[in-house]
Amino acid sequence: MAFDHFVAICHPLNYTVIMNPWLCVLLVLLSWLIMFWLLKATSSDTLFNIILLHVVTALLSIFPATGILYSYSQIVSSLLRMSSSVGKSKAFSTCGSHLCVVSLFYGIGLGVHLSSAMTHPSQGNMIASMTYTVLTPMLNAFIYSLRNKDVKGALGRLLSRVASCP
Repeated sequence: MAFDHFVAICHPLNYTVIMNPWLCVLLVLLSWLIMFWLLKATSSDTLFNIILLHVVTALLSIFPATGILYSYSQIVSSLLRMSSSVGKSKAFSTCGSHLCVVSLFYGIGLGVHLSSAMTHPSQGNMIASMTYTVLTPMLNAFIYSLRNKDVKGALGRLLSRVASCP
């Protein structure tokens, strides 16, 4: 999503060329390939699994985080050069919600990873793990559905009815 936002804001005229369907399919296939490779590796030697776990954790956390930080640094520099305050507000709104979800995901994931290295697994770790694996994707979908005018209108009517109830 960070790459998509980066292309949409920094290269809007080339968006359809860069974010073509083949690139999107390639990114999805790559993520599925990595997942199946990890599933296959879980049935192998324990030492290999531990080494693989650390390598994959480093790769799947450092590279995306670096890409997200780079993309958003480019987005912010592009937005600061924009003259339209409405365009800035709209772009900051979209990017801000995405950054909140990404921060929640990485923050809780890092906390679970670091705490599991120090202590034995607990119910708190299990709840935190469920938070970043289940709640974050649901929150992301909720935030982006709030950008839909129909959903905003329905939510506004619901909140006004709740507020008017005795």
